Amino acid sequence: MRGRVRIPALVTVLALLLPPMAAVSASAADDPPVVKLSKTQAGTGGSVTVTGTGWRPRALLMLLICGQSVPSTGVSGGTNSCANADGRAVTTDGEGRFSRKLPVAEPPVPCPCVVHVATATGPKAEADAIFQVAGHAVEPLPAEPAGGRLSVLTDTRLDGSSGLLTWFGAPPARTFVFTVGNVGTSAVKNPVFQVGTSHGVFAPQWEEQQWRGTIQPGRKARIELPVELAAGAHGDYAVSLKYGGKVMAEQPWGVGRPWGVTLFWILVCLVVPAALFRVGMAVVDRIRPRQSARRRGLRLPEVAFRLPGLRPREEARHAAPPSSALPWFTPDSDPGTAGRLSAPHDESPTSPTTPTTPTRKGPP
Repeated sequence: MRGRVRIPALVTVLALLLPPMAAVSASAADDPPVVKLSKTQAGTGGSVTVTGTGWRPRALLMLLICGQSVPSTGVSGGTNSCANADGRAVTTDGEGRFSRKLPVAEPPVPCPCVVHVATATGPKAEADAIFQVAGHAVEPLPAEPAGGRLSVLTDTRLDGSSGLLTWFGAPPARTFVFTVGNVGTSAVKNPVFQVGTSHGVFAPQWEEQQWRGTIQPGRKARIELPVELAAGAHGDYAVSLKYGGKVMAEQPWGVGRPWGVTLFWILVCLVVPAALFRVGMAVVDRIRPRQSARRRGLRLPEVAFRLPGLRPREEARHAAPPSSALPWFTPDSDPGTAGRLSAPHDESPTSPTTPTTPTRKGPP
């Protein structure tokens, strides 16, 4: 009885504990990633240990020291304001944690500075921590332009699909679609966006594109911008959107391999050698010496005579006799086809039925 009572009690306790634990794990998954530094100031040539938690497991991260940035606004100038040459990469563990030493280098723009950590592949995530580069110039952040300010209101997406030409190496193309809202006090007319495409851990290649239209304060607009990659591009790409020197959104783009190009080169490697072989054989057949029909006719009987086993029996039976006559016949006394080809013998007087054998005529 006691064992039966303990089992329901244990089940009740677990039922009370599991919902709070699930809620804690869900809230931890929703929390943004965190970055901490071993020290907040260091000079050029030194190093700082960067640790992080709450990142995606097995994610590749980039660590950079950037200027003209604060955690509240992010890296306003993009990676152009960071010391890219002295950055470091790190991969998180199974629980989304990492620890990495980062050399201290002066960014190309004045401080305030931050240590910027962002994902290099996969879904976008980033975090900043305040850091001061000792001896580096410090200037106030550039003032934001007064008037209209645009902000992305919805998630971005890439519309379109690849066709048959893309399968054979044509440039992949999509339409970058997003919705922006004017959160400023004045209208924004014909805004100029910067669309960048990046492959793997490489920096984006930016291209300016102007949208024709006017966005009034408090209004929103749906923006569509064309995006195109180089011919034969394949792999994991990322499309970034920048406005006013600040990256506003990023969209991953997986491009399939152009297998038609691979098939084409395989066919070339098979067809070209076969065609060259055929041409070579035709040339050899044309330039080699040929024997006349007469010589071929004279040589074939010799072969047949030397190798009688190769000729049919019927042809061997009707073959022409040798040109030399028998020793007991001369050309003048050859009886022809009427006589018998047999040796001469004496005529017997007692056998009248024996045919007379032709005799040889002598001189008178």
